[in-house]
Amino acid sequence: MSHELPQVADPAAEDHHLTGPAAAATRETLEDYTLRFAPRSYRKWGPGVVAISALGGIAYLADFAIGANIGIANGTGNALWGILFFAVVIVLTGYPLAYYAARYNIDLDLITRGSGFGYYGSVVTNVIFASFTFIFFALEGSIMAQGLKLGLHIPVWLGYLVSSVLIIPLVIYGMNTLAKLQVWTTPLWLVMMVLPFLYLLISHPDAVGDFLAFSGGTDGKGGQHVSFAGTMLAAGVCLSLIAQIAEQIDYLRFMPPKTAENKTKWWTAVITAGPGWVFFGAIKQVVGLFLAVYIILNLTEQAGVANQPVEQFLAIYEDFMPHWLALTLAVILVVISQIKINVTNAYSGSLAWTNSFTRVSKTYPGRIVFLVFNVAIAIVLMEANMFSFLNNLLNFYANCGIAWIVAVASDIAINKYLLGLSPKQPEFRRGMLYNVNPVGFVSLIVAAGASILVYFHVFGDAIQPYSPIVALVLALVLPPIIAVATQGKYYLRRTDDGIDLPMLDADGNPTDTKLMCCVTGIEFERPDMIASNVPGPNGEKQYISSLALSCDKSGEHVLPAQR
Repeated sequence: MSHELPQVADPAAEDHHLTGPAAAATRETLEDYTLRFAPRSYRKWGPGVVAISALGGIAYLADFAIGANIGIANGTGNALWGILFFAVVIVLTGYPLAYYAARYNIDLDLITRGSGFGYYGSVVTNVIFASFTFIFFALEGSIMAQGLKLGLHIPVWLGYLVSSVLIIPLVIYGMNTLAKLQVWTTPLWLVMMVLPFLYLLISHPDAVGDFLAFSGGTDGKGGQHVSFAGTMLAAGVCLSLIAQIAEQIDYLRFMPPKTAENKTKWWTAVITAGPGWVFFGAIKQVVGLFLAVYIILNLTEQAGVANQPVEQFLAIYEDFMPHWLALTLAVILVVISQIKINVTNAYSGSLAWTNSFTRVSKTYPGRIVFLVFNVAIAIVLMEANMFSFLNNLLNFYANCGIAWIVAVASDIAINKYLLGLSPKQPEFRRGMLYNVNPVGFVSLIVAAGASILVYFHVFGDAIQPYSPIVALVLALVLPPIIAVATQGKYYLRRTDDGIDLPMLDADGNPTDTKLMCCVTGIEFERPDMIASNVPGPNGEKQYISSLALSCDKSGEHVLPAQR
């Protein structure tokens, strides 16, 4: 597995005179194909490097806090069953999404457009995803601020600011920089996290029995018994992470073409870095609860902060090394973990906001603008002390995240492959799609809306813990029902993009044949292009890139609908 990353030249150096969409199209190393198919000419990383880069983003410590919180609230039994339920849902829904991203080299927003939502309909899912990124950015930033206060006595408010602003320069240059950061920090992170935990298991074997018998509460006497309601309350918090697959996909879209020679490595990378992220996440949640239980039962004076990851690792380190060294290592671990995940949160959030804004306004402000915007929202959440209402925030968000991800997965698995009502090859280009497709859009609104009402006790207290189930079931069954009712007629506004060249090569990968964009004067690969409705000076057919078409305020380049 090679860790050597290619050096990609900055096209901006060649076309300083361009403005508007043309200028945006040339800033590929900065914009990182924000609204677009990721071309083969840019995808020079091997499957292993892409997978490690994607998995580097799950170094977050929020899992430790989530596991601790659900265990303290519901007891170990309910927490473990809830984590298992969460993992199964993530694997089943994440696989089709990860496959489409890696096979067709598009992010989850572009997949969502052609999987039941339409060109503008997926804007609402982008907002859901952007919310995910700033919620978890704020959560990780809060954890880092706790570490900075403990280790360096930096005031929490200043820690919030430092942990946020530090991320911005690391994210500016997109995948090139992020891949290097993730690859080279992962070994150190693994050593610092795994070895202390193994030491605790070996030196305190009785802690396992205490952990399994734990019934909740910061005094260990919560009295929570295993129940379906308790399991679902725990699963609801965990399922707030369901949108993590979108961040994995922001890396997986850069997978190389799948060929006979690399298919084993290709599939291993897609499955491991796609839905496979949940195995690492679930393990961290269990470990977070284990550490919290150990602190509650053995270090009673620290029971009130047992759900804080920095306190958890400090307690383990102090068991076998001096306080000053334990504190130093705990802070270093927190800082590394926070940087590894928050560069991904900030990066993915900037893509999501830019995508939505450009489609609605036909103006492309650049990804960097929304990078700063996303970080600013996260700072506000941190200053609001989100740790104090973490469970409620994550439970509420889970209803929206589940409705989106499950609806898209349902469309791919059922409508595309079982019913054949949804086009198998994903479509994302303006003019090819209807503005809104009721199949996914209505499914999302109904599933999210109903589950939120359930969560807020509108239908009574008895059903309230099951709001994640409501979101999941409705988002699963509504897309095929609506697709059958509409006969799939709202998927494609056009079936012909006006280009006679094939979209895929002999191996079924997006072709790298290039065409000239009539707006930017730059060549783009075939999957990123569509025929323009405006003929050339001599009446010849012209082509336009998806980015330039997204920014076409006049709409003159958009092909008419096919009747």
